[in-house]
Amino acid sequence: MTFATLGLIEPLLRSLETLGYQTPTPVQAQAIPAVLAGRDLMAAAQTGTGKTAGFALPLLQLLAMEGPKVTANSVRALILVPTRELAEQVHEAVRQYAENLPLRTYAVYGGVSINPQMMKLRSGVDLLVATPGRLLDLFRQNALKFNQLQTLVLDEADRMLDLGFSEELANIYRALPKKRQTLLFSATFSDDIRLLAGQMLNDPLSIEVSPRNVAANTVKQWIVTVDKKRKPELFVHLMRKGKWKQVLVFAKTRNGVDALVEKLQGLGINADGIHGDKPQATRQRALDRFKASEVQILVATDVAARGLDIEDLPLVVNFDLPIVAEDYIHRIGRTGRAGSTGEAISLVCADEVNLLSAIEMLTRQTLKRQNEPDFEPEHRVPDTDASGQVVKKPKKPKKPKASGGGGGGGKRNLGKWVDSGEVAPAEPSIKPVRKVPVFNTGPRKRKP
Repeated sequence: MTFATLGLIEPLLRSLETLGYQTPTPVQAQAIPAVLAGRDLMAAAQTGTGKTAGFALPLLQLLAMEGPKVTANSVRALILVPTRELAEQVHEAVRQYAENLPLRTYAVYGGVSINPQMMKLRSGVDLLVATPGRLLDLFRQNALKFNQLQTLVLDEADRMLDLGFSEELANIYRALPKKRQTLLFSATFSDDIRLLAGQMLNDPLSIEVSPRNVAANTVKQWIVTVDKKRKPELFVHLMRKGKWKQVLVFAKTRNGVDALVEKLQGLGINADGIHGDKPQATRQRALDRFKASEVQILVATDVAARGLDIEDLPLVVNFDLPIVAEDYIHRIGRTGRAGSTGEAISLVCADEVNLLSAIEMLTRQTLKRQNEPDFEPEHRVPDTDASGQVVKKPKKPKKPKASGGGGGGGKRNLGKWVDSGEVAPAEPSIKPVRKVPVFNTGPRKRKP
């Protein structure tokens, strides 16, 4: 099968040839004809399998072949994404695909001045990539109109709900024309997203080219158990031992990112970090330097877990496990992309056992463990398996017997003690409750 047999027009084929695209991926082979046919679509595929091209290529063709010329402050196609980084990533791909087409494309997101974006939208845009918050700001300031909108794409909609965009999505939905094509693309689909799709899509075609919530088999995964306080020391040890050249590291918090970067820089290691508190220009500069191999270690929160396409990235390290298990799949999906191989190492301490168990249950595999000599944890990490159960829980500490008689009378509370090598059972991790927007889903006409 070739891209030509999928029905793509010659200008797009020329762009794909320039980019070195030869054979459609499974998700592209199924999605492109469906989008060209005007179907609403719900597609799930592992990260790194070409989802962006799966919706962008046919969408650009529809815009070039159909519909009136875009008018002032209007948009004909809208792609919603959860983060600024993903907005830049998707728009860059769209720009490359549209190189030989007479279409105007643009990306808008928060963290930068809104005025240049308002100026750019004055002449209208055929395809706009946007984050929900900034899109609503532009709409409320009358800098953007949706009367010409033909197609809505939600890319990584599950992440948008995770980040609390449910109200924004509901407000955007109410502002859009009822007659339109709607596409949902994501690496994973939670039950909440399937409910959302049922409210937003009209008789959608469902595509699932890989098992739900399964990590790519091109990524070799394992964990190293360690005490929490020794994680930075272990990371430096493994980096020097393995002679790591380029590593993307995920930490749980913004403070954790800053602390690890500061420690690495103090040791003379070329490291930088990105998280939500940093200005967009600073984040983009750090990412560009990392892609150009000017930075050896890039430490990030989950702001970088989705959408970042770093060519031939060999290694991802989870300095902390993610709170939401699905984010593990997206994190390690930054390596082993497009058929390449990669490695993902997670540093796990005792109080992360429930997070580990949730990841193994989601991915349906028990991650291989190894202890690094001289870093064996004092607080043992209980064994887990893909059933989601902690196989060997630490023994409960024995309660001291009440002392009786002999000058005290009554009971004395001697407290609890824990034997060496044992750790009290971790509290169960609670996944944040995601509020799914409820829309007015009255009957609407299908797009002819």
